[in-house]
Amino acid sequence: MKSETWFFVICTFFFVLVAPAYWFVTEDPTGTSALVMTALLTLLVSFYLGAHARKMEPRPEDRKDGEIADGAGELGFFPPYSWWPLWCGLTLALIVVGVVIGWWLVIIGSVLGTVALIGLVFEYYRGEHAH
Repeated sequence: MKSETWFFVICTFFFVLVAPAYWFVTEDPTGTSALVMTALLTLLVSFYLGAHARKMEPRPEDRKDGEIADGAGELGFFPPYSWWPLWCGLTLALIVVGVVIGWWLVIIGSVLGTVALIGLVFEYYRGEHAH
């Protein structure tokens, strides 16, 4: 995680240097505040990654003597294909369109969205991919 920490520290310094330069060149308060907030967000991520890098043992890519083979093994659980995100997205689109067309469509979209969200959350408890 140390390499990621340094990446965000460098980004933070970049945005800290660019924000005042942008202000002096353009005098645009919107862009300047966006750059300042971006600098603060990259600083936040830097502190978070740095704190975790101190607490955990170094990964193979963080060690000087690390080999590619040291990182071999199981990486984690990757879910198979699923249709539930499609239904969640379509019901969200139905809700958004319902705000424009009529509130009755928002209610229908909310009910269908609740069903789709329950299906998404509990898809690994039933059927072919149950644990």
